[in-house]
Parts: sequence; structure tokens; C-alpha cells
Amino acid sequence: MERISFYDEIKRNKRLSGFLIFIVLVVLLSLVYVIGLVMGPDYFFFILIFGTIFSLIYIVGGYYKSAELAIASVRAKPASQEQYRQYHNIVEGLSLASGLPKPKLFIMNDSSINAFASGRDPKHAVICVTTGSLEKLTKQELEGVLAHEMSHIANYDIRFMTLTAILVGMISIIAQIFLRTLFFTGGNGGGDNKKGNAILMVIGIVLAILAPIIVMLVQLAISRRREYGADSSAVKFMRTPTGLIGALKKISGNKEMKVPGAVAPLFLAKPGRASNLFETHPPLADRIKKLERM
Repeated sequence: MERISFYDEIKRNKRLSGFLIFIVLVVLLSLVYVIGLVMGPDYFFFILIFGTIFSLIYIVGGYYKSAELAIASVRAKPASQEQYRQYHNIVEGLSLASGLPKPKLFIMNDSSINAFASGRDPKHAVICVTTGSLEKLTKQELEGVLAHEMSHIANYDIRFMTLTAILVGMISIIAQIFLRTLFFTGGNGGGDNKKGNAILMVIGIVLAILAPIIVMLVQLAISRRREYGADSSAVKFMRTPTGLIGALKKISGNKEMKVPGAVAPLFLAKPGRASNLFETHPPLADRIKKLERM
């Protein structure tokens, strides 16, 4: 079996994530261009400005409160250093290895094995693990899980995914406003559109319907690439994939694992189907195979 370098994997995942963001930008610019041609300048600037402001307020507001909202949604409690000494010691060691500030640590009362990281930057980051992780994982496996979560913080994945969410949100809002404006104006937005450019109108409608679906799939693909990237960075921190592999194998054997829907993309793993086109995480089997080659 051919070995792969975690450095090469990190670079590859960053390139693919950048390419996927480029696709989202292309879809956004195409949608904006077509709407501008169909609706004319008056309606177009209203749609663009309103869509941009609304999506920025909605998503950036959530971005600055991301850690607090995530912790509150799973009813997690602060992990005291006296009660969870090993948990704190592992994260302190990883902080030294990565050069990151130590995040705030929390405990979620859940018997399954899982964890997540959140926060807009390393200075405002949190890590939360389930009680099941502390009870069922060996020290090495817990180190692998926490290294994965520290990697999300080091790679600014929360910030990256927020940028993606802003772009996707803008596309969805602009498309909806465009379609509703056509409905209320009877397809007479202004400018050249009044002369009856039927082909351009059809292109605009089709693009407005398909664009949100396309960028949603791209957003999910970016999320999966970031999980692969965090796995590779965890190996970089630990210099061995053994712990994370062991943890993922134990998770894959837990058929009753439950993940809260609102914060599911943040977690180390979530139950998923073999076909992962509409999943936020890659299949556990694929992640394990890739780690075993490092």
C-alpha cells in the first residue's frame, strides 16, 4: 500500500477547498450578471444590496456568537481542571505543539464518542467532548480526537466555513428575491426585459433555481474537505495516526450515535450514508483508510 504524506494531504485539501470557493464565486457572479441583464439596473441594485446586507447581518452575527451558541445548543458544562485533569493536560500539550492558545474546555453529557470545536479564531475557541469520549477512549485515542479538534482551530475552519456560508446565503437570498420580484412584476423588471427577451428570462429563472442547490452541494463538499484536512493536521501534531484511527473505529462501531442537527457539521463524526453527496462529513471508512496510509 502506497504511503501518503500528511503534508501533501494538507496542501491538497487546502487547494481543493480554495477551488470549491472559486466555484461558489463563479456561480454568484453569473447569477448577479444574468439578473442584471434581465431586471435592469434599478431592480438589480436593490436585489444585490438587500441580499448582501441581510446575509451579512444574519451570518456574521452568528459567527461572532458561534462558540456560545454551539455550547448552549448541546447544554455543555465547563470542564473543571480538578475533575478532568487528563483532558486539560492533553489539550495543554497540544497547545504547546501547535503554538495555539489553550481553548476553553467543555463537557457534553452524552454516552457516544464525539467532540467538536468552535469559535471565530484561536483566541475565542472552545472544545467540547462527550462524557462517552472520556470514558471509552484510551489516552492515545483521546489525544487523536483532541488533535483533530485543535486542527480545526489552527486551520481557521470556523472562519472559512463562515465565509462559505455568507457566499451561499447571498446566492440563496438574491435568487429568492429575483424570483419573487418576477412573480409580482409579471416578468417585467425593466430595461431590455420589457421588450421581451424570453431566452434571457428563462436562463435567469433556471439559474436562480439551480444556483442555491449547486452552491449547497459545494458547501457540503468544502465541509468534507475540511474534515480530511483536520485529520491530516492531527497526524502532523501527533506524528502518528494511530490514536485517531482507533477513535474513529470505535465511533464507526456505535450504530446508535446521535448528533444534534443544528451543530452536526461541527462534530468529529456523524452518522452518514454510503453516498455522502449530501453529508457534511466523509464516510468514516474513507477517513480511516486515508489515515492508515499516513
